[in-house]
Amino acid sequence: MTYAAGRHFLQIPGPSTVPERVMRAIDMPVIDHRGPEFAQLGKDVLAGMKRVFKTKGDVVIYPASGTGAWEAALVNTLSPGDNVLMYESGQFATLWKNLALRLGLKPEFIAGDWRHGADPAAIEARLSADTAHAIKAVCVVHNETSTGATSRIGEVRKAIDRAKHPALLMVDTISGLGSVDYRHDEWGVDVTVGGSQKGLMLPPGLSFNAISAKALAASKLAELPSSYWSWEEMLAPNKNGFFPYTPATNLLYGLREALKMLLDEEGLDNVFARHQRHADATRRAVNAWGLEVLCQNPAEYSGVLTAVLMPEGHSEVAFRKVVLEHFNMSLGSGLGKIADKVFRIGHLGDFNDLTLMGTLAGVEMGLELAKVPHKKGGVAAAMDYLTAGGKAQARTAKAA
Repeated sequence: MTYAAGRHFLQIPGPSTVPERVMRAIDMPVIDHRGPEFAQLGKDVLAGMKRVFKTKGDVVIYPASGTGAWEAALVNTLSPGDNVLMYESGQFATLWKNLALRLGLKPEFIAGDWRHGADPAAIEARLSADTAHAIKAVCVVHNETSTGATSRIGEVRKAIDRAKHPALLMVDTISGLGSVDYRHDEWGVDVTVGGSQKGLMLPPGLSFNAISAKALAASKLAELPSSYWSWEEMLAPNKNGFFPYTPATNLLYGLREALKMLLDEEGLDNVFARHQRHADATRRAVNAWGLEVLCQNPAEYSGVLTAVLMPEGHSEVAFRKVVLEHFNMSLGSGLGKIADKVFRIGHLGDFNDLTLMGTLAGVEMGLELAKVPHKKGGVAAAMDYLTAGGKAQARTAKAA
């Protein structure tokens, strides 16, 4: 058979499924990116992204993946040979570190176990020991897509402040932005990196830097080469809604529609609550199956995805193949150090209760077909949790 009936369940932790109305917004004629219609579009999306990042500062939008925005954060603020403190929370923290090496920086990696987020105490201890202030930046991944652990960025900022260290704080929230709470200004972040293909419900192709005044000042002294990624080149035309080079015009149309859905219709607080609710239901299913969630600290559980450990001697690659072939559903693979040891369930973006139930049913049936040791009842446990929440909401609405 070459045709699989029904829609494909894309349950990886991003790219996430793009809503139909966002696809229709993208499906517009290409316009003059120097004309007045585009100027309004540019102003709309730049203003909207400030609301998503929760910042009054500048936001820059690149036609690039999140990797491009990683590079932009570093080259705009640092100089060759600068020391950068990074935390090994998982595969994407590792990739960011490798990028820093290739740029000629000197990253110092605090070892982690890939089951927790960044440890504020370890960061504070290292910065306190750096009395010469040789470390110029601290880089942390907010929502580690490979592990399902979310670092406590507000606590990291407090740790830096207690150490009385002037290092810039840079945060990757590529997979968290638009799905879990993020506060660029309140948490004192200097550069935040984001991407379009996760909680913002767009195809891949846009990435972002949110920039503090301190980071902007640092950019005046930075000596790493930057042309395409230059904030200075971006910010001047951005004031009037324009870009220094040809932007991804049609993706910006989609971004404006997605921002309308997130900010004006559902509201960010409701978006965050929805993601946490689905994450809670998913973890209940995992526990009922008798399997283990990779993230070990409940305070760091991700609302974006759940990474699940395979029982000893069983392959996540083989399991995901069974799920794809039988149910036309893609689950996230294990990456880096945990390749073939975990599978990842994405529950982010344009996602509701019925989508989650279909996802978990596919997982439970796949576990059976792949002969992975488990207990039955994960779907039922999630369903009980969701319906109990629905009944509580109905009671609240009736009382109102």
